[in-house]
Amino acid sequence: MASMNRNQPKLQGFVFTEKLGCGSYATVYKAYRKGQQREVVAVKCVLKSSLGKKSVENLLTEIEIMKRIHHEHIVELKDFQWDDTYIYLIMEYCSGGDLSSFIRTKQALPERTVRVFLRQLASALLCLQSQNITHMDLKPQNLLLSNTYDPVLRLADFGFASYMTEDVFADTLRGSPLYMAPEIICERKYHAKVDLWSVGVIMFECLFGRAPFASRTFTELAEKIRSSRPIQIPDSVHISDSCRDLLVRLLQRDPEERINFSDFFAHPFIDLEHIPSADSLNKAKSIILKAIEKDTARDFKSAVQLYCESVQFFIPAIHYEKDQRRKDALRAKVQEYLTRAEELKVLLKPESQPTPSATPSTSQVNQPQTLPDVFLLEQLAAGHHNLQLALNVAHEAELQDAKENYESALKLYQDTLEQLIPILQSEPRGRRREVMNNEVQRYMGRAETIKQFLEIKRIPFKQESINEALTGEARKTACSIQ
Repeated sequence: MASMNRNQPKLQGFVFTEKLGCGSYATVYKAYRKGQQREVVAVKCVLKSSLGKKSVENLLTEIEIMKRIHHEHIVELKDFQWDDTYIYLIMEYCSGGDLSSFIRTKQALPERTVRVFLRQLASALLCLQSQNITHMDLKPQNLLLSNTYDPVLRLADFGFASYMTEDVFADTLRGSPLYMAPEIICERKYHAKVDLWSVGVIMFECLFGRAPFASRTFTELAEKIRSSRPIQIPDSVHISDSCRDLLVRLLQRDPEERINFSDFFAHPFIDLEHIPSADSLNKAKSIILKAIEKDTARDFKSAVQLYCESVQFFIPAIHYEKDQRRKDALRAKVQEYLTRAEELKVLLKPESQPTPSATPSTSQVNQPQTLPDVFLLEQLAAGHHNLQLALNVAHEAELQDAKENYESALKLYQDTLEQLIPILQSEPRGRRREVMNNEVQRYMGRAETIKQFLEIKRIPFKQESINEALTGEARKTACSIQ
């Protein structure tokens, strides 16, 4: 131990403890700041004598980027110092280790956990993209976890990062071969989309426990990357359609076919708009005020839509909240708004329709002037084959409507109108045209009522997320390292 201490760098005001990792020109140590609070940090010690001109440029870019970027999913650079031998980057300490170790411990991660980590990585990349920064070395080893009990992902190591707004050609490789985009290896071509390929490789490794091009040598790896065969998604692990879709779109060898950043951030599997954040609760409150306003004004359709929209922000707000009492209060509110939305859906349900008779009653036949338009039209349709066919479809629509089979009823009403409207347009003036017009208006009104109800009924709820949030199931159940 004494020998190890003599070989360690020394930085005034800090006590170095264990070595966390090392690279070609830097070693990272766990350390704590001397003083009453004894703040724990990670110190990246860069040996000056090992730096060439390019390495110095990379280091200066790394420091400049980390100084200006402040984001909850990017490792914080607290300070940097130097002496005659070393340059020291004093950074936030992440006690959970890196994602690579986490994957090895678990062998593979459940999709739910992968989604949590991938959304956090996407949030960090959105921040970088806003300033035209490309990381260039995304890999599990550079994704640190804040702790072991409720880990939050932090993006680290900006040694290869650069400002990039257009394609760049270079004669040296940047990054780690296993996670390097094909265009870098095959064409020595750099573009911001190289980060998205790396995200795909990381996602694949999280889900299946290995990288898609795992190889024993760089030559073997390069051959696999240059192959034109599409990447095979293993069937051994069940993944959702949205997860599979994103993975396939990320792992496109041709960068032109690879998903772009805007579509990546908006993809259903990522859905950055609804990621748990400090803004989630404010967004939810803003929407719920509008919902209550519409509810009070008896605009129930708009109210239901807004109640449901607010819940999609309340759920991430519950996940983000750390105080248990506030969590429980939010859960109670969400349940209240969900209940009100369901009550309004019932109010918006179409009024029940009586089951139509196939034929009018005897008393109605004896008094033609009292016949409902539908029966009168049936009598007036005698000899008009197409009109009779349309009325048969209308009759079936009303039967399904009366049984509250609204999906079928809407389709049949629409079929009826498609047949009746052309007939109406060519019908000469007279009693039959008048009655036909009345029936077309009635079918259109009923179809619109049903359509609006079905739209309300179909307003999406992420039921799994809602159940998880309302039952108080913690995210660490899926992510815990221990």
